[in-house]
Amino acid sequence: MGKRRKSREFGLQVLYQLEITKKDALQAMDLSRQNFSPVEDEDEFAKRIVIGVLEHRQEIDRLIEERSEHWRLDRMTAIDRNILRIALFELLYCSEIPPKVTINEAIDLGKRYGSEESGSFINGILDRIQNEVVRKPL
Repeated sequence: MGKRRKSREFGLQVLYQLEITKKDALQAMDLSRQNFSPVEDEDEFAKRIVIGVLEHRQEIDRLIEERSEHWRLDRMTAIDRNILRIALFELLYCSEIPPKVTINEAIDLGKRYGSEESGSFINGILDRIQNEVVRKPL
């Protein structure tokens, strides 16, 4: 498994934990690292994801809700919601990552950690956002 995929998984764990516990982001990252990460060193990409999602959450959530027909954010599972947040952060603020990679990684995370429908649900919303908002070449 690639380093960025591990970072995304770690970021997903932290963002999920933050929704449940309402802890401080850095405190949640430390706790997750202690309990789930075999590597003790700092993961800069995971930190960038978590902090970036939190800093831009209002904009990210607005875009997700506007492009998800008949789905309010609070009706989505916490896993799907946070995978979408991570992917949208990458699409908007990580220009070094090709959009196709971001979308494929999000779909894979959804299939691995979400429900049976998560992959297609995530793909549909991200595809719409990519085409209507981001408009970077795939």
